[in-house]
Amino acid sequence: MTKKTITVENTEISILQENDNDCISLTDMLKGKDGDFHISDWLRNRNTLEYIKVWEEMYNPVFNYGEFAIIENRSGLNGFKVSVKELAAKCNIISIKSTTGRYGGTYAHKDIAFEFGMWISPKFKLYLIRDYQRLKEEEQLKLNSEWNLSRFLAKTNYKIHTDAVKENLIPPKLAKNQEGFIYANEADMLNKALFGLTAKEWREQNPDKKGNIRDDSTIEQLIVLSNMEAMNAELIKLQTPAYDRLLRLNEIAIYQMISITGGSDIKKLN
Repeated sequence: MTKKTITVENTEISILQENDNDCISLTDMLKGKDGDFHISDWLRNRNTLEYIKVWEEMYNPVFNYGEFAIIENRSGLNGFKVSVKELAAKCNIISIKSTTGRYGGTYAHKDIAFEFGMWISPKFKLYLIRDYQRLKEEEQLKLNSEWNLSRFLAKTNYKIHTDAVKENLIPPKLAKNQEGFIYANEADMLNKALFGLTAKEWREQNPDKKGNIRDDSTIEQLIVLSNMEAMNAELIKLQTPAYDRLLRLNEIAIYQMISITGGSDIKKLN
């Protein structure tokens, strides 16, 4: 889980990001509303409950519609009051949650948070949407830049790799089509060590995807692939047999993928 912030009309608002889902802090947003108000005041509104109900019906397979209907039918009465914790406990809602500890507060899915922003003011809602979209655009730009950098590193080491193949594995006067066969075999050795299948096997399993196995790779895989190309080049120069190289490269791929995906450095990329 990571935390990011945006500033909407001088109000700093936290956004928790987990498993590709963004939850925006209603607690922080409330600071942008004049007067003494609480999230429970917003939940008393029948239109609010109707919106939450529709959202939960669309996206929450364990939503308890029956319990929610009982609560919704009480809305509008003078003594009606409901909390996020009550809705979570009785109705299994997932669109809003109250947390304690490091990221304490009440957070809501962006769809719900935008509606909450309207309750603060139409202007606040529009600025919230604008600044949230700006954050997502910046994240995507950074991700694309890092992916392109990883592709560049992979291509650079690919040149080192092919030079090692040419200098050490291709016999004199070999026909061009035979050279290509050797290069392809070496590339597939890396594919097999990292992805567990050859380029041909990947195409057969993914007929609807464009590009190739490497175009479909993650940033982490491209980084490891780049490292493996450099390592294979050195193993080729040492005249290590192909089978032994495959086993060694597979060990390197497993170790580096575990290290990268579980380490703090790659978290910074995301």
